[in-house]
Amino acid sequence: MSRLGARSSIVAGLLAGIAAAVVLIAGVVAFAPESVAPSPSPAALPLATAATVTTAPSLAAPSIAASTAPGSSTATGSLFHVGEPAPPLVVPQVGGGTVDLAALRGKPVWVNFMATWCPSCQDEFPLMNGFAARYADDGLVILAIDVEEEEGAVAAFAQQLGATFPLGLDSDGSVAETWDAVALPVHFWIDAEGIIRDGALGGIGPDIMAAGLGAIMPGVDVRP
Repeated sequence: MSRLGARSSIVAGLLAGIAAAVVLIAGVVAFAPESVAPSPSPAALPLATAATVTTAPSLAAPSIAASTAPGSSTATGSLFHVGEPAPPLVVPQVGGGTVDLAALRGKPVWVNFMATWCPSCQDEFPLMNGFAARYADDGLVILAIDVEEEEGAVAAFAQQLGATFPLGLDSDGSVAETWDAVALPVHFWIDAEGIIRDGALGGIGPDIMAAGLGAIMPGVDVRP
């Protein structure tokens, strides 16, 4: 065989080998399974396509708030029992005797629950003395009921402030509880029929005092 023929044979062999290799690679690619792209993690999802988990709102217990305005209504009725018969009130009196509200039926009565340690009580007593003196002829009776203190301390307090009206002793606080005396001092104004017509939490001035008295003394010009 000539040199050219030999070269031709070599080239032909190489070409045949290359063709076979190409066919083999194509077959492998044709039968290989397609690769599956990995799913993005939830964190990589756009906000618009991310799943949202909603939870039902919790049921909070309703808050219960009682107004402290005189005569305001609460879930248990009037805060000061306005429009209701006054609860029983029978307690020992400072200096001897008994304070009995029922015995005062037919008179307008101003009941004040108080304590000697209360600064507002100290401020109110002189004003109450003034009303007691001015309206005594109209039948007004003022009662101050001390809550849970010893008689000696209450007597000294009354003497120091020159109290001109009776003071009673609610030694165990049971009467104040019955009256729903929510804070000290607290005031109740009761008409001649024994009905509570007005009430107020303490620390009050002569204007509110006069308004309370006006509610239980119709026809009387009550002034501060």
